Amino acid sequence: MLWGLNFKRFIRRKNEEDLWRAYRRTFGITKVSQAGDLRGIENIGSGRLFVVKPYALARYDRQTGQDAKFPLTGGVDVKYGLTSNLVLNLTGNTDFADAEVDLQPFNLTPFKVFIPEKRQFFLENAGIFNFDIGDQDQLFFSRQIGIDPLTGQQVPINGGARLTGTIGRTQLGIMEVDTRSSGPNPYANYAVARLKESLWGGSYGGVMGIDKRSDNPLESFNQTGGVDTRLVFFKDWFVDAHMAGTQSPGHPSGASDVGASLSYRSNWLDGIVERRKTGPNFNPEVGFIERVDSNETYGDLTFKVRPEIRGVRELQFEGEVLHAPDTRNEVSTQEWQGTFRADFTNGAYTDDDIADVFTQRINTPFHIYKNVFIPNGLYHFARHELTYGSGQDRRFTYNFFERFGGYYGGTLNEFRVQANYRPTAKFSISVSETWDRFRLPLPNGNFSVVLASLQGNYSFSRFLTFTSLLQMDTSNTQAVSANLRLRYNYRPDSDLYIIYNVGTQFASIAPANPPQVRETRFAVKWTYSFAP
Repeated sequence: MLWGLNFKRFIRRKNEEDLWRAYRRTFGITKVSQAGDLRGIENIGSGRLFVVKPYALARYDRQTGQDAKFPLTGGVDVKYGLTSNLVLNLTGNTDFADAEVDLQPFNLTPFKVFIPEKRQFFLENAGIFNFDIGDQDQLFFSRQIGIDPLTGQQVPINGGARLTGTIGRTQLGIMEVDTRSSGPNPYANYAVARLKESLWGGSYGGVMGIDKRSDNPLESFNQTGGVDTRLVFFKDWFVDAHMAGTQSPGHPSGASDVGASLSYRSNWLDGIVERRKTGPNFNPEVGFIERVDSNETYGDLTFKVRPEIRGVRELQFEGEVLHAPDTRNEVSTQEWQGTFRADFTNGAYTDDDIADVFTQRINTPFHIYKNVFIPNGLYHFARHELTYGSGQDRRFTYNFFERFGGYYGGTLNEFRVQANYRPTAKFSISVSETWDRFRLPLPNGNFSVVLASLQGNYSFSRFLTFTSLLQMDTSNTQAVSANLRLRYNYRPDSDLYIIYNVGTQFASIAPANPPQVRETRFAVKWTYSFAP
C-alpha cells in the first residue's frame, strides 16, 4: 500500500515555513499528490464507528414584544460508520444553543452579506457539498436551513440525515433536513445530493441537485440543479466551469447560471479570466447569490516578486477589472482596482488599494441606516484603502484598516482597528472597533455607525473553559449585545454548557440592514456521548 506523506515545520521567530517534500509557494503542504511516498504499512484495521449523543436542554427565552418561554427539551445525534470511508449522521430535534455567536455585520452594500456556517451538524465533511459558482456565491449554502435569512432567528429543526464519504474515486454527499413552522417561516423539507468524481491531478467533475418543499402556497417548491468541473493542466493552469438552473412557481425562464474561468498560478504570477451569465429569475433558495440578472466579465492579474530588500519577503502588484451589465446590456456594476501588497520578513504585512473606481446602479431604494434610504440611480465613485498588520510572533498583535472616498453620491470614511493579546496560555483577549462616517446629500445623511467587539477566553483547566463576546452596533436601537458561555467537558465528547445570550446569535444575511429581532436567552445544555 502506498501513502502520501509530508511534514511541515514553522519557525515563528523567522516567520519561516519548511516542508520535507514538494515545496512550492502555490501549493504548500496541501498538495498531497506532490508529497513523499510512505510504503510498508499493511493490514490496518479500524474499529466500529458508532456514537450516540443525546442532549437535554433547559432554557429561558424572551424575544422583544413576546412573553417569556421556559422550554424543557431534548434530542439526539447519531454517527455511524457504514464503511471506513462512508459516514451516516442522524439528528433529532436538533439544537444549536452551544454554537459560536456571529460577529454582527453592518452591510455597506445593496447585496447579501456572506457569513460562514458555524453549526456542527452542517460543518462536518462540509467540503463535499461545495459548489462554487463565482466569488463567494454557492449553489448550496447550509445557513439557509434552520436560520431565517432576514432576521437571523433560528427555525426549529425536527430532524435530519447526512451521508458523506467516498466510494472509490467518487465523493458522495446526501442530506435531508426537516424544519417545522416558526413565525413567518412555514414547514419545509430540504433534500440535497452531491457527487464529485476525481480525475487527474486535482481535477474533478461533479453534479448537484437540491429540492426544497414548503407549506408556503406561493412558493411551494424550489428546485436547483447543476454540473461543474475543474480541470488542471501542467500543474499551473486551471479551468473551472459550471451550469446551473432553478425551478420555482411563476418563473419559467431566465433561471440559469452559466460560467467558466481560466486561471494560472505560479510563484511569480497569478491570473484569472472569467465569464458568467446569471438570469434575472435564477433563484437557488438554498444557495447564496449576491446578485442576479448579470452578464459578468472579470479579469485579475497579480505579479509577485521577492526583491533583495532587507526586511521584505514579497511584493505583490495586482490589477483587476469587473464589467457586469445586466442581461439587457444596461450598466449595472463596473469596477477597476489597483492594489499593492507587501509581506515583511517578521510576518507583518500591508495591503493597499491605490485606486478603486466603482459604478453601481441601484434599482430599489437602499436602506442604509434607520430612516436613511439611498435612492435609485446610477452612481460613480472612487475610493482608496490602506491596511497594515503587525507580525504574529508576539503576545500582542494588531492591524489597522482605512478606506476613504466616494460613496453613492456622498463620501464614506471607514476606519477599523483590531488587537489581540495573549499574556498566558490560559487567557486571551481580542478587541475590534469599526467607525463608519457617512456624508450623504440626503435628509439626515450625515451620521456615523460604530461597531465594536470585545472577546475573551479563559481556560481554568483543559476541561473547564469560559468564553465571552460583547458587541456594540450603534445602528440598532439597542446597541449592546452579549454572549457568555461556560463549558465543562466532563468526559470525551460530552459537555455541560451554561450559556447567557442577549441580542442575536446568528446574523442576518439579507441585503441592506433590516431590523433585527432581539432576544434574551439563558440556557443549560447537557450532552452525553457513548458507543453502544
